[in-house]
Amino acid sequence: IANPATQKPNGKVRWIVCGLLFAATSINYMDRQVLGLLEPLISKDLNWTEIQYSNIVAWFTAAYAIGLFMTGRMIDKLGTRIGYALIMAVWSISAMSHSLVHTVLGFTIARIMLGLGESGNFPAAIKTVAEWFPRQERALATGIFNAGTNVGALVTPLAVPWITLRWGWKWAFIATGLTGFAWVLWWLASYRSPESHPGLTSSELAYIRTDPAETGSPIAWRQLLPHRQTWAFALGKFLTDPIWWLYLFWIPDFLNRRHGLDLKSIGLPLVLIYLIADIGSIGGGWLSSSLLRRGWTVNRARKTAMLVCALAVLPIFFAARTSNLWVAVGLLGLAAAAHQGWSANIFTLGSDMFPRRALGSVVGLGGMAGAVGGMLISLLVGEILQRTGSYVPIFMLAALAYLAALSVIHLLAPRLEPANLE
Repeated sequence: IANPATQKPNGKVRWIVCGLLFAATSINYMDRQVLGLLEPLISKDLNWTEIQYSNIVAWFTAAYAIGLFMTGRMIDKLGTRIGYALIMAVWSISAMSHSLVHTVLGFTIARIMLGLGESGNFPAAIKTVAEWFPRQERALATGIFNAGTNVGALVTPLAVPWITLRWGWKWAFIATGLTGFAWVLWWLASYRSPESHPGLTSSELAYIRTDPAETGSPIAWRQLLPHRQTWAFALGKFLTDPIWWLYLFWIPDFLNRRHGLDLKSIGLPLVLIYLIADIGSIGGGWLSSSLLRRGWTVNRARKTAMLVCALAVLPIFFAARTSNLWVAVGLLGLAAAAHQGWSANIFTLGSDMFPRRALGSVVGLGGMAGAVGGMLISLLVGEILQRTGSYVPIFMLAALAYLAALSVIHLLAPRLEPANLE
């Protein structure tokens, strides 16, 4: 009898599901990035200081962290179909609510609600990948849906300036928020679990279920915290997630401050940065999956791919020193691509070391750690810019974060062995 793991399955429904995750993640980052893109304009209109803006970002990331404390467990209990639709609806309403506020306090409240809603995207998406893909394809699938972060960040500087220049910045928040409700209808109409999906062939289901079946109820956080694998994942996210928050919320300010770009001229540089980042997201997932197919161990394949990404970030240090816009764009794009390749692999570490029934909680815990790091870096960046106006120390921090994180991961999980939760 042929082994399902070595057979090419008849059917591609799992990749359609991956497309749904890609679309959700794109919308997630569209809603998240609007404020960062419009910050120079809104700050001028409402007289924000660097500290006030950094506090707004910090409150968003704090709410994101708190939300991850709840949404990972919620998705484990409700399941991905209902849980994902619920969190998308919450964050879409919150995104649109930005159009109703006029003060720093109002934006802070709107960002808090957005953070609570958006926190559920990655726990839901990673859990869905674990349900729909065998281990050998998970890093690639994660890299593909994670590329949606770049597409969302790419579409935003194309669409938001066009909307803002014609109808004002409030309509930018309304338009991006409405896309989430369209996705909810699409998701509820088309998504089912693999066992109940009408379009799934028996051979594709057998391929998806190549890994051993799992039994048991969702696992409580108190059962996860004693394990080194939990802390390897969480500390890796704590050290590197903040760098992506830095790119998302401060690259427009950097390009405005260092190279004089405004809302009319910033679109092309941002598009190029996130196009390059897309290559890294898919390439990083492809690299470790390719090494696994060649017979490498999971430990060696994942960490080799992560080391390549960590080394590729190092040149970002020079982005703050060059006076050439396109050199800076290239260096920022390379660093963003390296982060996305890293992200595809660190997310997959969760499914390498933990069973599917614990995955929502594990990813939620790691995401919460990353959001706490994001909150801290927001406050730090605001202080540095307010005092020095320089991105040199900020980009130096970004350059070294990934090598530090990989060292911590290897120390705590030297072989990426599965956690014994029984």
